[in-house]
Amino acid sequence: AALFDGYALKPIRERDVSREMTTRYFQDLYKYADADVIIVGSGSAGLACAYELSKHPDVSVALIEQSVSPGGGAWLGGQLFSSMVVRKPAHLFLKELGLEYEEEENYVILKHAAQYTSTVMSKVLAAPNVKLFNATCVEDLIVRDNRVNGVVTNWSTVTLFGHDTQSCMDPNVLEAKVVVSACGHDGPFGATGVKRLQDLKLVDEVPGMAALDMNKAEDQVVANTREVYPGMIITGMEVAEVDGAPRMGPTFGAMFISGQKAAYLALKALGKEGSALNTFTSLENQTGAAPKNLGGKKKGGLGGGLFQHHG
Repeated sequence: AALFDGYALKPIRERDVSREMTTRYFQDLYKYADADVIIVGSGSAGLACAYELSKHPDVSVALIEQSVSPGGGAWLGGQLFSSMVVRKPAHLFLKELGLEYEEEENYVILKHAAQYTSTVMSKVLAAPNVKLFNATCVEDLIVRDNRVNGVVTNWSTVTLFGHDTQSCMDPNVLEAKVVVSACGHDGPFGATGVKRLQDLKLVDEVPGMAALDMNKAEDQVVANTREVYPGMIITGMEVAEVDGAPRMGPTFGAMFISGQKAAYLALKALGKEGSALNTFTSLENQTGAAPKNLGGKKKGGLGGGLFQHHG
C-alpha cells in the first residue's frame, strides 16, 4: 500500500461544506421557482424528456423525483433481470447516447439496463439548464384560469411520513409554463398527475392499465403522449393509466420515444417548435426517411406531428 502512504486531503471547515451545499440549493430553488418546464418523475420517459430539453440551453427545466435515486424502473429489466430490450427503431436513441448493444432483427439488447439510466442521467445532470430536485415529492398541482401552472412540493420524507405525525407541514411551490407528468404506473406515486386531475374533475376517468400486450402497448403510449389538460403533458406509462391502454412489461423503446415526444410538445408550447425540429437527431420513420407531416394534431390540444409516423 506504499502508493497511499502519507496520502492526506486538504483541510476544510465544516461550516464551508454546509454553506457550499445550502447556498447552491437555495439559489436553484429561487431560479426554478419560475421554470419553463417542470418534469415530474425521472424514470425512463422523464429522463428522455429532460435529455431532449437539455439541448435547448434557453429553456429552464426542473426535474422532480420523489426517490433519492432517479431512474424509476429503468435500472433493471423485467423481474429484476439485468438486460434491457428495446424494439426498433427506438434503438436509435441508444445509439445517439453512445451505447453499445446486441442486435436482433426487430430489437436490440443492452447488457444492463443501468447503462441507459446512468448514461442519460449523466448527460442530463451536466446540462446547465436542468436541475434535478430528488427526494422531493409533488403533492399537488397549481391550477388557475383553467390551466396547470406549476406544482406543489415537499420533502419526500414529509410526504411519506410527516403529515400523519406533525400538526403542520406546509409545502412549497414551483411555477412553470409547462408541466410534464411522467409519474409512471403502480406504486404509491404511480400516475399521480392524472389521478389528481381526476380528483379535480379535470379529466373524466383514470381507468388504469389493461392487461399486457407489448405490441399494442408501446405504439399506443407513443401515439397518445399529449397535453391531457391545458399546461400539462403526460408521458410514459402514465399515458396507459389514463387511457386504459395495455401494459407493456419489460420493453423500453416506447418510454424513450414518449419522453422525446413530450419534450417536443413542451417546446412547441413554448413557441420553439422550429428549433425543436433540429434537435431530435435519433428519429426516423420505418423506411429510414426523414420525418414528415410535422404539423398534425393529436387529441388533447398540442400537435405531435414529428412523431406521427410512430402512431
